[in-house]
Amino acid sequence: MTHYFDISLTICSELPRWPGSPPVEFTRRRDMARGDPINDGALSFGVHTGTHVDAPLHFLANGADVTQLALDALIGPAVVAALPGVDAVSARDLETLDLPADTQRLLLRTRNSEGWRQGDREFRKDFVALTADAARWVVARGLRLIGVDYLSVQRFHDGPDAHIALLEADVVILEGLNLAEIEPGTYELIALPLKLAGGDGAPARAVLKRLVG
Repeated sequence: MTHYFDISLTICSELPRWPGSPPVEFTRRRDMARGDPINDGALSFGVHTGTHVDAPLHFLANGADVTQLALDALIGPAVVAALPGVDAVSARDLETLDLPADTQRLLLRTRNSEGWRQGDREFRKDFVALTADAARWVVARGLRLIGVDYLSVQRFHDGPDAHIALLEADVVILEGLNLAEIEPGTYELIALPLKLAGGDGAPARAVLKRLVG
């Protein structure tokens, strides 16, 4: 039996969210506990909630929406690399990973994932993310997807340079991963966002399958 690792965050009202983002609200429109014949729920939350993909439209006025993202960037071999001792991921940090030459998808496990393991419920402004020079390194290296283990690929107090560098180069940004249980190595990634017309982002269910050899 094939074993898949679920690296997605569970969407719930207690999930940390970006300041100013709408809360997660799940309600039962029809409820068998109240005598209805079925359960029927309704859900409201921001498209950048939990594990999600950013589309170019998120930062580029005329950028592609989430329905236009290349599926072959979202599915395929991915390298999970650990950077446990950094407070920001720089280009120099990425260079030290000595990635295989054919790497197209990179998922970064930092101290952020330990917060998910511990059940963090409050948003943390000191999360680890990429600097602008790291984003430019990703582009120069020819990566097609970069995944991070908090709600943004760039640091909280930074400007938009990291996002813009990646999205202008059509690098898919996968945010909000939980890599606490994932050992460094090469995996098969499947990360499919909802096909949301006009979406500047969309929630995604992201899973990994370990590759042998």
